Amino acid sequence: MKKDIQISYEHFKNSSELDDTEKKLFESAKQARENAYAPYSNFLVGCAVLLENGEIYSGNNQENAAYPSGLCAERTTLFWVAANFPDVKVKKIFVVGGPKEFHEKNPPIPPCGACRQSLIEYETKQNEDIDLYFSSMNDEVVKVHSIKDLLPFYFDSSFL
Repeated sequence: MKKDIQISYEHFKNSSELDDTEKKLFESAKQARENAYAPYSNFLVGCAVLLENGEIYSGNNQENAAYPSGLCAERTTLFWVAANFPDVKVKKIFVVGGPKEFHEKNPPIPPCGACRQSLIEYETKQNEDIDLYFSSMNDEVVKVHSIKDLLPFYFDSSFL
């Protein structure tokens, strides 16, 4: 049986189309990206998370000479938030990534597969969708209304 998968997303050609909260998240993720530790890949990623209490927290990717001991920005940020605010829901996540030497043609950079799996864990845990935005430094933004839109065949605790 073949079934088509429908992915719901929004595309913003410029960050000026975002609302004020989304712009704050975008700027926070861009700023976090600047502090990424990525001397091996030179691929910098910043992440900003909006919690239901209105607080915004950010993080970035952290590499290590002993691959794969480093960690992506999304997981660095989300794990810290979950460790410090275990009962507070995540409302929005903004990811900004790309090569250290930015080029205007860089497309929006989505989370890697490992990050998608980690993100779906927290969306499932809180039983509420998380808006995910991803971009490069060129101001073009893609928004999905649930991590499930990026990982439709996800693995969760129901399989255990």
